[in-house]
Amino acid sequence: MEPAVQEWFERRSTRAADWPADLLRAAKGSTSVSVVLPALDEASTVGRIVDAVRHDLMDVAWPIVDEVVVLDSGSTDATAAVARAAGARVVHRDEVLPSVPSVPGKGEALWRSLAATTGDIVVFVDADLLNFHSSFVTGLMGPLLTDPSVHFVKAMYDRPFADGTVVHPAGGGRVTELVARPLLNLHWPQLAGFVQPLAGEYAARRHLLERLPFATGYGVEIALLIDALGAVGLDAMAQVDLGERRHRHHDDLRLGRMAAEIWQTALVRRHQDGELETVEATLTQFVRDASSYRPITHDVTALERPPLLTVVGDDRLQGR
Repeated sequence: MEPAVQEWFERRSTRAADWPADLLRAAKGSTSVSVVLPALDEASTVGRIVDAVRHDLMDVAWPIVDEVVVLDSGSTDATAAVARAAGARVVHRDEVLPSVPSVPGKGEALWRSLAATTGDIVVFVDADLLNFHSSFVTGLMGPLLTDPSVHFVKAMYDRPFADGTVVHPAGGGRVTELVARPLLNLHWPQLAGFVQPLAGEYAARRHLLERLPFATGYGVEIALLIDALGAVGLDAMAQVDLGERRHRHHDDLRLGRMAAEIWQTALVRRHQDGELETVEATLTQFVRDASSYRPITHDVTALERPPLLTVVGDDRLQGR
């Protein structure tokens, strides 16, 4: 890393244990906090996450979190019912900004969640976590509540890889290591100090998030990281070590589609920086049939939503 990035890494990297709940209660004041879980068919995990947020951070004498919202992306299982029973406010993707036809994608859910929540600080948490603890939320909130110069906080953690019955202590971040980190080190070296640039757990001030465009698919995390750097600068960004993150793993074909969207999203931002690049919107993969390979072509177009502040109309508030 460049010396300036190394200095940032040492100064802006903390641990979840550095941000105990009592410290945050004293620092919170009138700042409101929304926790958002984008969810698609996560009935087996979403309830435990919502319950922990409610029990530890909301249903207490001095709450730290003001609302927990599950943004349902069209689940076909019991995600919505389980989340609601655990105490979340559940909002379907299509209920927010109804004048804007919705599209599939995690980034789409995150973008719409801004119109469905009210917190000054928004904490995003993936709904498929197997080992969630409320310190994930308090850790991400800590730098934002205690330092007004911090605007964007990213999680870092170990990512074990489950290989059948064997769990390896690392190796769960294959797209990060093979795609995201090389891209960032090459084109945005200021971001080389982020341990988990694609982490689904991060927090930011609303006034920043509403000024940023959102990639609708898997490219949303790298897009927000790059765009936040351009909007507020590296010194206004931080990262917090949450320990270990366990979640289900995807097969190689799905990881390939994720990588294609992330690559395309990054290339769009290189184009915005003035460098022309050719961006392919399809990805051909191969699966073996009984006697040969069969090509399957996927649309991996990285649709972008504009900053929420540019969305005109009262209907942006209907999900709140």
